[in-house]
Amino acid sequence: MATKAASSKPAAAKSDAKPKVKTEKQAAVKSETAAAVPALAEGDPAPAFALPGAGGETVSLASFAGRKVALYFYPKDDTSGCTKEAIEFNALRDKFAKAKTVVVGMSPDSPKSHDKFRDKYELTLPLAADETKETLAAYGVWVEKSMYGRKYMGVERSTFLIDPSGRIAKIWRKVKVPGHAEEVLAAAEAL
Repeated sequence: MATKAASSKPAAAKSDAKPKVKTEKQAAVKSETAAAVPALAEGDPAPAFALPGAGGETVSLASFAGRKVALYFYPKDDTSGCTKEAIEFNALRDKFAKAKTVVVGMSPDSPKSHDKFRDKYELTLPLAADETKETLAAYGVWVEKSMYGRKYMGVERSTFLIDPSGRIAKIWRKVKVPGHAEEVLAAAEAL
């Protein structure tokens, strides 16, 4: 019995250490979130970016100067919601072009991942790769998320409509995919 009592004490000590480590990680995540979320609002200048994209291109906000930009942020290439969103925006590309609006998708995936994604679904819209997450943070879309009680950092599905002068005209946060591309198109046409 003495052996059982001795072995249960180290187990208790180990379990005491785990919550402390978990708490430190959670504090680091909360700190990262607080530092990364600016208070962007409609009318603010859109944060500039120049990032690698699919097909070896560089995708930059400056390259679209004088045109409207529908910049949509999505979590991951080739997942169901992100694929549906990309297909819906891509299907409306001619209508966006008539509204003098460029649609750009951005995620933390690599350019190689974007290449596969574009090829698989025959997407023609530019996809920017923000592997450092600096632009995602600048737009306030790199946020703490929670699934099944587990906290982690990820992309909040969001869209920013940027006017020809480079200012944010409209913001959609926590986007639900069905009908979203049409809603952004209507706002671009009205701008």
